[in-house]
Amino acid sequence: MIKFICYPKCTTCQKALRWLDDNKVEYELRDIKENIISNQIGRSATSVCANIAESKYGHSRADFIVKLEIALKEASETGKWLEMLYKTDYIDETKYKNINKICSTIRILLISSIRTVKQNAK
Repeated sequence: MIKFICYPKCTTCQKALRWLDDNKVEYELRDIKENIISNQIGRSATSVCANIAESKYGHSRADFIVKLEIALKEASETGKWLEMLYKTDYIDETKYKNINKICSTIRILLISSIRTVKQNAK
């Protein structure tokens, strides 16, 4: 089985799909938009994890804060990409709410950590 990544409105993609169907070639159809959004979620979500891990070995308190702030921005971006997956019907409402709750919790924890470190620096 092949993985066929296409844009549904593309006439060339439509012709290729007809050819695959006519020749009884098995394929898994993936919309290119889904791949773009999924890849972006993968990048931003792994960046959250990487920046939190890096913050543990910050050179200074300021460096520690910067890493957590970057992780917060990436968590926010992940939430936006997740919302786009939901709004384009690639994930259902239940899955969106469950994953978004986790993403929101991570953002809340990061905000709280950043505030605590900044307050303790005074």
